[in-house]
Amino acid sequence: MLEWWPWLLLLALGFFGAGWLFARIDIKHLLSESRALPQSYFRGLNFLLNEQPDQAIESFLEVTRQNPEAVELQFGLASLFRRRGEVDRAIRVHQALSERADLPAEQRTMALLELALDYQKAGLLDHAERILNDVVSRGAGTDAQRAQALALLLEIYVAENDWGKAISAAERMQDAGGRGLAREIAHFHCEHAVAAHARGESAAADAALDAALAANPACVRANLLRGQWLAEAGRHDEAIDALLAIATQDPAYLGLAAAPLLASFQARGRQQEGMERLREMQRQAPSLDVLQVLCNATLQSEGAAAAYRLVKDDLRINPTLVGLDRLLEAEVAAAPAGTRADLQMQRDIVHSHSSRLAVYLCAHCGFKAKQFHWHCPACGGWETFPPRQTAEGDDAERHLARLQAEGAKAA
Repeated sequence: MLEWWPWLLLLALGFFGAGWLFARIDIKHLLSESRALPQSYFRGLNFLLNEQPDQAIESFLEVTRQNPEAVELQFGLASLFRRRGEVDRAIRVHQALSERADLPAEQRTMALLELALDYQKAGLLDHAERILNDVVSRGAGTDAQRAQALALLLEIYVAENDWGKAISAAERMQDAGGRGLAREIAHFHCEHAVAAHARGESAAADAALDAALAANPACVRANLLRGQWLAEAGRHDEAIDALLAIATQDPAYLGLAAAPLLASFQARGRQQEGMERLREMQRQAPSLDVLQVLCNATLQSEGAAAAYRLVKDDLRINPTLVGLDRLLEAEVAAAPAGTRADLQMQRDIVHSHSSRLAVYLCAHCGFKAKQFHWHCPACGGWETFPPRQTAEGDDAERHLARLQAEGAKAA
């Protein structure tokens, strides 16, 4: 056994020597690279560490002038310019990079995409659209870059309310293997239908709603719009059928259909049937909107005492502060004149708190709104508002989880 010790010692010394040699080589390489970098680069880093961005930018600009091959640094500087609002400087840098013949095709395409973002930031959407269409039509860059170009085009078309082009871009994204966009495409068709209806083009509006349902059979908005427009045209039986179809798509949205549905039942002289349908809806998918419509209709047809009993029974099943506010409102209406003032004071106190909760809450960004939006004004998400008038976070989380599950299934 002892005769192996010298060989083991020599092997260990060999490994140690090799490690020392490689370390020396790495250190020399690192030192040579650091000497190749101009001093202005290190001054720029120092300014950044000391939170002096203006001086850092000037130092890095000096580096790019001395070293035109520092492409990544130029991309970083241009992005910094855009974030600081200096879009004109970002445009100049990205324009110069996109025109460099010595850059690989992928980097030139990256420069074009960044240039389109600059123009989009500056509000020059036509310039951005022209660049992006050129990237897509030429098949420039990688698959990921072409997908990014289509996504940016889609943003521009939505911002311009150009729903025909938005539909085309979204369909191309799907064909290219992108995520499922059936929900968004259906809403683009609905937006097209709304514009056609506003122009009095009923046939075009109806065809657009058909296209929305073909793209996404679960598109509640299409049936809701159809029901409202049929009711406006006096075709109440068809309106009722369209609005009741929402129950098979997503019962959670029945609250949005409650008022026009009851109005159509009333127009056909079938109010009691309509109210029974609403009670059924409330049992199936409790909603403050349905409750409010039921309460108002009961108040008009059966009096304040019946409306109070209705809200009280519902509150036992679905206890919420906003529901309590509705109960006190009904109780004030039914109370004798002598006790009405005290009840009104209680209701005012509860209402001051409940009014902050009676909002629609975007499940994606948390934006609160007093009216329901299909397209979030803050984050631009489609159908991100749960159709319940409540600021409860868990309801928004459940809605977001449902949207993500639908998106994953479509993909």
